[in-house]
Amino acid sequence: MISLIAAGEVLDSLAAVVRELSENALDAKATRITIHLWPEQWRLRVTDNGTGMDRINLEQAAIAHSTSKIRTCDDLSQIQSLGFRGEALHSLAQLSDLEIRSRAAGDIGWRVSYGAEGTVTQIEEAAIAPGTVVTADRLFARLPNRRQVLPAVAQQLRQVQLAVQQLALCHPHVTWQVGHTDRDWFTLWPGSTAKTVLPQILRDVTIHDLAQVSLSTDDLGCGQLDLLVGLPDRCHRRRPDWVRVAINGRTVTAPVLAQSLIHSFRRTLPRDRYPVCFLHLQVPAAHIDWNRNPAKSEIYLQDMDGWCDRIATAVEKALRLSNVASDAQTQRSQQLFKTAEAAATYGNRDPDFPSQLTAIAQVQDTYIVAEHSGGVCLVEQHIAHERVIYEQIKAHWQTVPIEPAIILSQLSPRQIEQLRRLGLDIDLFGENLWAIRNVPAPIAGRDDCADALLELSLGGDIDTAMVATACRTAIRNGTPLELEAMQTLLNDWQRTKNPRTCPHGRPICLTLEESSLSRYFRRHWVIGKSHGLRPSK
Repeated sequence: MISLIAAGEVLDSLAAVVRELSENALDAKATRITIHLWPEQWRLRVTDNGTGMDRINLEQAAIAHSTSKIRTCDDLSQIQSLGFRGEALHSLAQLSDLEIRSRAAGDIGWRVSYGAEGTVTQIEEAAIAPGTVVTADRLFARLPNRRQVLPAVAQQLRQVQLAVQQLALCHPHVTWQVGHTDRDWFTLWPGSTAKTVLPQILRDVTIHDLAQVSLSTDDLGCGQLDLLVGLPDRCHRRRPDWVRVAINGRTVTAPVLAQSLIHSFRRTLPRDRYPVCFLHLQVPAAHIDWNRNPAKSEIYLQDMDGWCDRIATAVEKALRLSNVASDAQTQRSQQLFKTAEAAATYGNRDPDFPSQLTAIAQVQDTYIVAEHSGGVCLVEQHIAHERVIYEQIKAHWQTVPIEPAIILSQLSPRQIEQLRRLGLDIDLFGENLWAIRNVPAPIAGRDDCADALLELSLGGDIDTAMVATACRTAIRNGTPLELEAMQTLLNDWQRTKNPRTCPHGRPICLTLEESSLSRYFRRHWVIGKSHGLRPSK
């Protein structure tokens, strides 16, 4: 048994200690966890209101590989808890002066001190409420070299904060109180879902900026997928630092799942921007292996391709069901991922749509201000150009040969089949290497051609590929345009068959009629006595 669970766990930071003790508290069904830090004194304390431990368990708690969470070898394939190796408290006893006070319901409380090998050095009765208090003094004193390589205190505290935030998102029903040097530092209040927790972490995000969806995944083994996303037109990031993935109550490093999330959002975000999202998978214990990494931060997951497909579905559903204040914004969010258009819309121009637009100015290098006979329009340049390119591609879809070929690696059989379905020539080039010798004409010669091909490989039909190609090749928001270029874009856009929306379904222009402007500025008012004006005497 010991040989199976031993993993050489190393507590190498304050954050690691906080994480392990907090996970033990969560395993004990705690609903309130309080953490106090004294980093200058190398001391910390974690208090919880969980089930607590009796004297027998306390005497064995810090012995190497002693755990109450694994009883047989078969339990290793059905892990239901956050901790199971019996190493955290033993490692902490080796690194510090460890004391645990605990009381199980219906029992008396105990205070236990441990030596460097995890053996009990002192035990006595203690007055304590049900739950557990773990105190570690003189952390890393027995390993001075480890202390010397630790980062500055501010960075260590940031790591602790991150660890607590990740646990809070996974366990939103828990109240988290964190103190620093006898002062309150921050508190995360509980809620029914992560949607109530995330705005407490990201202060510029409100609950109305978020959409949440849950999907049952019976075909993948009776699991569940919970996805919390920031609406892409309201919040996004410069780095993928808030693409978080958790499995069975623990945040993990899962590059494949994270990349699947990013790709699912790519069509709805500006260039070089990343989504705000938290993905939590509830996976049957038999379908996951936690023994890939001692810190349990990396996993082996069955049917990774199936989970990636469910992620794409969940993103689409979350954006369609987003609750936005205005009807126009609701319609926009509901259509974000609509990539196919009804054929009947083509050739039937809306007679009420503004025509003969004249470019006047550009706002924030994103919106074109245009004048027409009945008022003014505000046109978003990227999606207007996307509409133009999409209809051009749709009318003349073709691939062109390229030299040299583009080399892609680590493609799945599904991705290879998808590229071939799009009419691309793809050949084996070496071990896990593939050569692509023709590409869609609009992306040929672009620096990001390889990235575009990877995006196309993730799925969809020809029309979806056309949409993705148009989005990637269109003028980016933030690009300054001369007046002549603005006018050319407006002229091309007005000639399209469906100028109201981009291929994703987003509205392209905001129209302000002259009559609306007149009403707003109250030009219809008759100035006179009825409006409080009196003739001078």
